[in-house]
Amino acid sequence: MSGRLPRWLGVVVAGVYLFLHLPLLVLIAFSFNESRFSAAWTGFTLEWYRRLLEREDILLGLRNSLIVGLTTTALATLGGTLLALALARHRFRGRRVAESLLYVPLVTPEIVVGISLLSLFAAVRISLGLGTIIVAHVAFCLSFVTVVVRARLADMDSALEEAALTLGADELSVFRRVTLPQLAPGIAAGALLAFILSFDDYVITSLVAGSGSSTLPVVVYGMVRRTIEPTVNAISTIVLVVTAVLIYLADRLSRGYAR
Repeated sequence: MSGRLPRWLGVVVAGVYLFLHLPLLVLIAFSFNESRFSAAWTGFTLEWYRRLLEREDILLGLRNSLIVGLTTTALATLGGTLLALALARHRFRGRRVAESLLYVPLVTPEIVVGISLLSLFAAVRISLGLGTIIVAHVAFCLSFVTVVVRARLADMDSALEEAALTLGADELSVFRRVTLPQLAPGIAAGALLAFILSFDDYVITSLVAGSGSSTLPVVVYGMVRRTIEPTVNAISTIVLVVTAVLIYLADRLSRGYAR
């Protein structure tokens, strides 16, 4: 069924989008509010964005988030790509079990994942810090990357690889010159998704972070618990815009627009 969208359905769709995005629009608007209190608009200012540079706790949290996010992205992307290739291209004993276990982190509540990882670190007596945060983030980002890369593998034309092998290319050359270029959009989309998930995570991070290793979401949550100040709106707006851009790029790449 296709055709012009009914007016009543258009109103419902507009209402749903307004319900979803109105709080975000209010957040963005009040990040430019001159008043220290979010209840009243008194004028436009960029003062709260400037003051972000004076907040050492926010800068430290941003630094930690970038370290954790970039490291997690590199490790999860490498591991997820290799795992996707193994599951998609090879047959081995226990493959079905491995495929089933791949989806467990995707459906497990974050609080359960965080508590289980905290128990593991305590059992092996590992001190909490940036290292434990990275391990925790890789643990739940790996499955997301694998699913995205494997979806890209399913859409690839294997005849190109077979033709390259027939023409005399070795397996390494085929992987480097044929498989990897076709797989690149999926790998890039998985990497962007892993970075977004890692950078924005609060629940798991708050459980496995040690003293002095708080990431930006943990710092912002601590600020909100004490008092609502305009700098919270400013840093939240920046994170929102950056995340939206990365999600857009991940969506474009996942569609495989690059040849």
